[in-house]
Amino acid sequence: MFRYLFFILLLLAVGRLNAQQTQKPVLHGKNWMAITGKPLAATAGAITFQKGGNAVDAACAMLAATCTMWDVLSWGGETQVLLYNPKTKKVIGINAMGVAPSGATPEFFKSKGYYFPPEFGPLAATTPGTPGGLCYMLAEYGTLSLKEVLAPAMQLAAGYPIEAQTANSMERGKKRIKEWPYSKKIFLTHPGETREAPEAGEIFVQKDLLQTLGKMVEAEQAALKKKKSRKEAIMAAYDRFYKGDIAREFVRGCQEQGGLITLQDLARWKPLEEEPLTVNYKGIDVYKLQQWTQGPVLLQALNILENTDLKAMGYNSSRYIHTLYQAMSLSFADRDFYYGDPYFPPAEPIRGLLSKEYAKQRAALINPERNDPLIGPGDPYPFEGKTNPWLELLKQRGFIPDSSKRNFMPAHDNQGTAAVDPEYMDRLWRGTTSVEAADKEGWVVSITPSGGWLPACIAGTTGVGMSQRMQSFVLDSALNPFNVVAPGKRPRVTLTPTMALKDGRPYLSFAVQGGDTQDQNLLQFFLNMTEFGMNVQQATEAANINTNQLWLSLGGAKADDRKPKPGYILLQDGTPEKVRNELKQMGYTLSFDDRTSGPINAIYFDWKHGSFWGGSSNHGEDYGIGW
Repeated sequence: MFRYLFFILLLLAVGRLNAQQTQKPVLHGKNWMAITGKPLAATAGAITFQKGGNAVDAACAMLAATCTMWDVLSWGGETQVLLYNPKTKKVIGINAMGVAPSGATPEFFKSKGYYFPPEFGPLAATTPGTPGGLCYMLAEYGTLSLKEVLAPAMQLAAGYPIEAQTANSMERGKKRIKEWPYSKKIFLTHPGETREAPEAGEIFVQKDLLQTLGKMVEAEQAALKKKKSRKEAIMAAYDRFYKGDIAREFVRGCQEQGGLITLQDLARWKPLEEEPLTVNYKGIDVYKLQQWTQGPVLLQALNILENTDLKAMGYNSSRYIHTLYQAMSLSFADRDFYYGDPYFPPAEPIRGLLSKEYAKQRAALINPERNDPLIGPGDPYPFEGKTNPWLELLKQRGFIPDSSKRNFMPAHDNQGTAAVDPEYMDRLWRGTTSVEAADKEGWVVSITPSGGWLPACIAGTTGVGMSQRMQSFVLDSALNPFNVVAPGKRPRVTLTPTMALKDGRPYLSFAVQGGDTQDQNLLQFFLNMTEFGMNVQQATEAANINTNQLWLSLGGAKADDRKPKPGYILLQDGTPEKVRNELKQMGYTLSFDDRTSGPINAIYFDWKHGSFWGGSSNHGEDYGIGW
């Protein structure tokens, strides 16, 4: 009788979830869908579709617009792409992450007193990746010219009404902005006044950036006049940025302000097309970029959670939240020790990390009654038929993988019950933007670009803000032997677009901003739809949890700034008192916020009706348009 009653209550609960009101409507379209972090940037995607472009063209236009609008990134940052090609019916990855420049060694940064590479300024900069990634993606898979795709961004650079979020970010960061002459000139439009940054609604003009984008278009058009192909012409613009006069001014401006990037660094860098990583979760193939991102965390967590009946636990019950927290802690512990640039030795044990058998071993470690503050990295090597070469290092650190003595942190590192301060939470959530696009021909694009966020150091008269992604490297192999800074190497980044296929066809395309919380929120969004039957908009707005039981990837000058805070959990304000009390009894320290979904953007593919459903969270300024 009790089981029958429980089943009825569960059905009612699922029904309520399906009927829940959302603050923003579902987007519907049958021809195309364009979603990104700013309304004007979504309009750039719509304009491009209306020109006859495909989803790749529209995604490039939105990427260019968000960079121009400083949507927690700029043109000198990095771009990470998952792309579904309907012609080959394959998902591909595009790695447009910049690399550490010449001279960027642990010894160099340690000699300057750093524990990690710095958060801001020229020494935080990897080589720019976004211009090259955009050009490559457009040349290979788009249909329009660079001139057509950059037209909205160039109009924005010529002057657009700046929104309050960005303008206020400039004002908050003005003390640091004043350290850099080219940034000061562009961002502080009212020097000497009480408010030196632009006001909301003010027409914000970027003449230097407009000139840089114009030079790229000039190079393309000149190549076309010489009867070069569309692809060759776009790559002529690429060459002007990385090898021509734009490159020379970028390097001059970077080095003048103390940066390390050289002309050779720019000329040697190139975007890479990659095979993404994938796991199958209950019949759905989920794709992530390789282990130079944190993307495999979501895949590992899904493998672990596949061993449990999440639906029976109930959405955001204490048992469900606890199980999610433990699965994420196990996955992030592996991320923090084993992920890094696969193009540099040593080789990461990614095959073992994504093994279903390894996941079962990790899942068996979950104590259903209490949080485990001592979760550490496991040993995936036996699942590749190898012996772990890092066992001695793990023992020295106080980690004994998968034993009763496992410990993610040396004892003296444990933060105990220290308060989670606002600066820590800012570093945990530190944002970027996301771009989602799809069209009726079957092209699908998911991008999580970033880098060069405010307060940004601009390289000379290019108008291009330099990346700050160097800070995601470590200087000590004891923290992560795969992610130690070296010239030409990519840092292990938080940026992580996602795509899912069902029955061989696109099912979901989704991404979110938010530093180390990205795959936490994306995991829950995915489960909201697959386990709890929410539609795409409900799933983007639904209450999530965030864990602090991980090493931060961004910010902080000392190890203490980044160390895990075991048991710390963020809950949504509406969490019932019963659930709160049960989590406290399980050893959790609770904090609350009114919105915890993260700014998720997503597209659901409705094959039954031949249409798209778009979702854009109520968390920030993200916005979508469909047709």
